[in-house]
Amino acid sequence: MPKENPISAEILESICKILGDQNSGSQIEYYLAQTGLTDTDPGITKWKRLYNAFANYQNRNQESNKVLIFIQKILSPVRYADNHEQFEKYRTEINTRILFIGLELLDNGKFRKVVEAKTIPEAQQRADNLKAKLKDRKVHSDVLLFCKAELLKDNYFHAVFEATKSVADKIRDKSGLTGDGSDLVDKAFGLGQLKNPKLAFNALTTDSEESEHKGFMHLIKGLFGMFRNTTAHAPKIKWIIDEQDALDSLTLASMLHRTLDKCVKTRL
Repeated sequence: MPKENPISAEILESICKILGDQNSGSQIEYYLAQTGLTDTDPGITKWKRLYNAFANYQNRNQESNKVLIFIQKILSPVRYADNHEQFEKYRTEINTRILFIGLELLDNGKFRKVVEAKTIPEAQQRADNLKAKLKDRKVHSDVLLFCKAELLKDNYFHAVFEATKSVADKIRDKSGLTGDGSDLVDKAFGLGQLKNPKLAFNALTTDSEESEHKGFMHLIKGLFGMFRNTTAHAPKIKWIIDEQDALDSLTLASMLHRTLDKCVKTRL
């Protein structure tokens, strides 16, 4: 990690209050030691204990690198494997603060550089406007979850990207399969010689029903191909997607969610 500037006292205090709230004293002691940070005041309130340890390090080294490593360790996705909702809650709270220093904590536990946020109301207004318009369209509740300020700080791509990932998550949950992308869709919905996909939303007894099933499968693949594969499509993270594009894409994700809700496992 390149040398990162010290985090301001105001942002550091806010981060420490979040971290202190979600972790025990013994956990704080463990991760401070793991990160190589001196536990200067182990007997005081948890958030103040963290603040003093972080501030001591920053003052002595004029950088925030170990503070950021501590955040990565204590917010490692592995720690929240059984409670993804809690992980996203804390990640969102941390991101709301570190956006002001030009960083974002991704769902894989890694940081990436972003454009520094200027004001919370700026990003929040964008999120509120998008959510209101999606509610007018009566989009699926699983899609509304991704109308968050931290996802909309640059453009609308990240909200659509996260909503697309939620479609894959639902396919895995309903089918019991693992994997991702087109391979996941093929295994879940592909029609073999015996016409026995893992999931189906109709009886698959007529040519029309088979055609509808295949069309649904290809719609999912299209959404994944455009947004889901970040390795193959890394430059597209920088796409400038406007509000109308986001509304249309999220509406498609909503339709896929509603159809997935109807899907049942087939008898193999």
